[in-house]
Amino acid sequence: MKSYWARITGGKIAVELRDIPRPDPGPGQLLVRVRAAGLNRGEFIIGHSLQAEGSAKPAGMEAAGEVVACGAGVQGWAPGQRVMGRCGGAFAEYVLMDAREALPVPVRLSWEQAAGVPLTSLVVHDMLVLQGRLQAGQWLLIPGVSSGVGVTALTMAKALGAQVIGTSGSQAKLDRLQTLGLDLGLCTRQPDFHAAVMQATGGQGVNLVVNTVGGSVFAECVRCLAFEGRLATVGYVDGVLHADIDLDALHAKRLTLFGVSNKLRSAAQKAEFVPEFRAQILPLLEEGRITPVVDRVLPFEQLAEAKVAMEAGEHLGKIVLAGLP
Repeated sequence: MKSYWARITGGKIAVELRDIPRPDPGPGQLLVRVRAAGLNRGEFIIGHSLQAEGSAKPAGMEAAGEVVACGAGVQGWAPGQRVMGRCGGAFAEYVLMDAREALPVPVRLSWEQAAGVPLTSLVVHDMLVLQGRLQAGQWLLIPGVSSGVGVTALTMAKALGAQVIGTSGSQAKLDRLQTLGLDLGLCTRQPDFHAAVMQATGGQGVNLVVNTVGGSVFAECVRCLAFEGRLATVGYVDGVLHADIDLDALHAKRLTLFGVSNKLRSAAQKAEFVPEFRAQILPLLEEGRITPVVDRVLPFEQLAEAKVAMEAGEHLGKIVLAGLP
């Protein structure tokens, strides 16, 4: 079968197409015929995934498709069913998926929409609900709101009844996001949004920040937090890995700072909260209260072009590969 691999070459991550044997499902696994797979910026950032020059691994982290076969011990799934989930090596004709990670594809979703749900939405659920404790009526700030994670956080937060402030360097993207419920869009790529955030929140600050940008805006995010506010760090596309921490604010305002990553989690740890996502968020997708935002769909043969588009920040929402051979 055809499968894309990511490799560090010359200090950069490049993708290459390989021909490898089709895998067989082991205990607790599903073999899935991939119909579409979503791109995620993190897997193409050195340090997020691959580490050393020359290292390589199957590319792709989330997919949607049809169950082909079930491994020993799998219950609740049968060949032919539509499934979506996180999985390593998603940019391929077939992929193995941990049955604990598998989610049924809502009838209203296309393959392309479903492919953009699993990884991003589970990460956002972790940030907003599991660790972020976001409640209806509270304020959420998303620097970099037009990214895949940012747009998913916006749509999920609105479905949960929160108010959302987002920053982006593109006014056109902010205007489009207002149609998805963005309460306040701030056109900036700089850490200069504190005054506007405080004005919008009546001087109280926001209850939760989802920092998709990195260290360059970290201190400004802390400044924007309300009493007992929470700050989630989910990425560092700016490449800035260190930032000052205002210990006085951390102490006096009883702040919570946390990271969201699956890099060091075991398979069991990653699957632990999938049932909660299935109970809390999947119904919102089924009812249409959350609709995945797909910016563009490219054919399987154009992964390299899709990667370039994603790294250029041209998209709003998810970029998806489809039409797999």
